[in-house]
Amino acid sequence: MLLMVTGAAAQENNVSYKPSLEDFPNPERGFYLPIGTNASHPFPLETAHLRRMFTGPQIQGKARYAIRSTLLMREYTLDTFRQRPLSQDFLDLVDHDLDVIREAGLKVILRFCYISQTHTGDCPDVYKICPPYGDAPKAIVLQHIAQLAPLLKKHADIIAVLQEGFIGIWGENFYTDYFGDPGNNGPGRIMDSSWKDRNEVLHALLTALPADRMIQVRTPQIKQKYVYGPGASIGVAPLTAAEGFTMTDKARIGYHNDCFLSGVDDYGTYYDYGSSTQPKKEANLPLRHYLQQDSRYVAFGAETCDDAYSPDNDCEPAGHAEADMAAVHISFLNAAYNNDVNNDWDSLGCISSIRERLGYRLVMRSGRWPARAVTGRPFSFTLLMTNTGYASPYNPRPVFLILRNHATGSELALPCPADPRKWFSGDFEWDGAVQLPAGMAAGQYDLLLDLPDSYPSIAHRPEYSIRLANEDCWEEKTGYNNLHVSVRVWAHGSGK
Repeated sequence: MLLMVTGAAAQENNVSYKPSLEDFPNPERGFYLPIGTNASHPFPLETAHLRRMFTGPQIQGKARYAIRSTLLMREYTLDTFRQRPLSQDFLDLVDHDLDVIREAGLKVILRFCYISQTHTGDCPDVYKICPPYGDAPKAIVLQHIAQLAPLLKKHADIIAVLQEGFIGIWGENFYTDYFGDPGNNGPGRIMDSSWKDRNEVLHALLTALPADRMIQVRTPQIKQKYVYGPGASIGVAPLTAAEGFTMTDKARIGYHNDCFLSGVDDYGTYYDYGSSTQPKKEANLPLRHYLQQDSRYVAFGAETCDDAYSPDNDCEPAGHAEADMAAVHISFLNAAYNNDVNNDWDSLGCISSIRERLGYRLVMRSGRWPARAVTGRPFSFTLLMTNTGYASPYNPRPVFLILRNHATGSELALPCPADPRKWFSGDFEWDGAVQLPAGMAAGQYDLLLDLPDSYPSIAHRPEYSIRLANEDCWEEKTGYNNLHVSVRVWAHGSGK
């Protein structure tokens, strides 16, 4: 599994690592499982139920494929609160659910909306989805966000992302009674006043959530109109490398495409909905190009919704599903819907690749490590790695080099100046360095790598640490990755 070659002067360990072919779970990535609830008929989550759902390979809904998941999507439909404040009982329910999610060792994709069903009638909409739609006015939405803010901050450790929600049916920002109906039932565009109202809601959510967490919006234009204003064109600039992961509003807005791979413009995902001075128009190519560049630095998740686009949404060579996933840097995907689309990947042979590549998959190829080190001095090393996934990790995460004493088993965790969010898809070289403490005990030490969660509340729980995709590497009890390197540490001034 490992090939270790020691230099002639015994001053350096060169190690080659064997990639793992195993499908295993990792935090904040992969297929997710949805569990929604309505305020009118609420049901609380239970730890035992979640552990049954998320332990081992699972097959969901009409799926023909099994998944191993660490992500739950929890959507709350606030159907009884459209004209009044959230009750304390409901807030207690959300608080309870998030505690349960933490107990179960999971992360959550969180969304709130007011209506999750449609009604038909004699209206101009091509799908005959007719008003009134059933969402809530801006004043109520802002009041609810203010009520939820303490809970969002309290439970930020287990929130993978918060989806904007609130506006329109399913919280998808389209069929709305109060924020500008861009469809055939309305004026056919979103006026500047409605963009301003939408921006106010998004600003409130960004303020309510800690700055180290992202919010996903339904379409790229929603982000453009927020960052650059209601009059922004579709040609505005996406995030740059210098702007990515800076915790500014621009760097905190990602995307959820709830009709992924469903057509040329994914049911209006890539559409210019206009402004007071500009009409609605098709904008598939420029908005796709914008999102593909922007999503390198933010969280992108999706749900498939219609198989009418087959074979384009199939595996290669007939389709381009995997190429599209790579282009948008997708981190997670609904496992339970739409299985007419997803099951094709199973029958056509690419589901295994998709399972492994959703989000990040970090593989060590080789490493160069000093065979000897001295207390109080720098310890430098080089790891050649590959991210075979579609995306890099999107939430901040520390990296520690663990030194475990052969004789005593005691461990020393040294922080590395590294940012896994910048370990993008493809090959990269990590030149690492740590400072050995002057007072550490001399002796023989094994080296391990720890990529824990950034929040102290769950940082020592192995299920929240990143596992590297290498054979004979993962320590399930600690959440460490064994580097299979031993280093002799000498005391400074010992003459060695």
